[in-house]
Amino acid sequence: MDWKPHAAALAAKVTHPESAWWGPIRQTPRHVLVERWFTPDAQGWTAFHGPSDEGMWADAAYSDTTLVTRVGPVHADLAALGKPVTGLPTSSSTLPSLVVTMLEHGRLTAGVRLLDLATGSGYSAALACHRLGDGLVTTLDVDPYLTEAAADRLDRIGLHPTVVTADAGSELPGTFDRIVSMVSMPRIPASWLTALAPGGRLVTTITGTGLIITADKTDDGGAAGRVEWDRASFMTTRTSDDYPPGLSGLFTTASTEEGDVSVSPFPVLNVMQAWEVWSMLSLAAPGIEHRTGTGEDGSRMAWMLHPDGSWARARTAPGDRTTTVHQGGPRRLYDVLEAIRWRWLEHGELPVYGARATISPDGTTTFSRGGWTATL
Repeated sequence: MDWKPHAAALAAKVTHPESAWWGPIRQTPRHVLVERWFTPDAQGWTAFHGPSDEGMWADAAYSDTTLVTRVGPVHADLAALGKPVTGLPTSSSTLPSLVVTMLEHGRLTAGVRLLDLATGSGYSAALACHRLGDGLVTTLDVDPYLTEAAADRLDRIGLHPTVVTADAGSELPGTFDRIVSMVSMPRIPASWLTALAPGGRLVTTITGTGLIITADKTDDGGAAGRVEWDRASFMTTRTSDDYPPGLSGLFTTASTEEGDVSVSPFPVLNVMQAWEVWSMLSLAAPGIEHRTGTGEDGSRMAWMLHPDGSWARARTAPGDRTTTVHQGGPRRLYDVLEAIRWRWLEHGELPVYGARATISPDGTTTFSRGGWTATL
């Protein structure tokens, strides 16, 4: 494949000639790092083999698109072609513009030691190697197949970072000036702060939110920074081959039980499309699983499910603006959402983006802005 014109076009799309990442994107043959990937269809996810159609391979690899490379425990490299796989995506080659955004937040300068968390296909490590040099880049993933495959493919394109198989939440393999995570974390592990050199900087996203956290290490061993104004969402960290099963049993309950009934003045909201609301709700009640749908009569439906057994079902009938809400379990999840939506209307914004982030040495993180605080 004559990949260089494709890589040049990708660089022109996601960055600019004055950027430090212009050269690395042009120099990285992303297609070598992603030979197979999954595409969604009615039956689930079907693996596509790039070398069998170089035109489609080039279009996919050099588009600003996330390519899903693993579903449940099955990697696309090992999936039977033409045989759909069901499950949730568990690894991917993240869209290049977002990779660049995260690396830019890391403020990588000559001589800094980088830990790239969540190796995936190896693309972020490849860009970092072009920027810093192989000897200053360590990349880590929990999945031994991913690290082995990425190391082999990086070697094929002449790049040799240190590749480590380990849990991102456990002890880290060294001391680093920058830690940039391409996987979301429920909270910032104390091990990251231990591994961060004095004056070092960490960049991560928080699970269940669209929040990018940047923070610089402080003298007490913690860190201080902010929630950036731009947004991102990554797959959450995992410690095994797959994520825990979803809340299908609770979904059945939430779809059939009467529960406590109320009427909301607001129409049903697809929470995960409303980034501010979704992020603030996830800080207030972490772990909610959201589902949406359409009723037989065309009504808009939404469900909120929580591992503690709390649930909510909301329905806005065609032509209506109000919503009928059913709730059950130990907490009233929809009431938490309603309070956030009222605050949104009253203030014209929510305080999550731009909030100050203060991280203690044990990883406890407090966000604050305009009198609002939340702690992880």
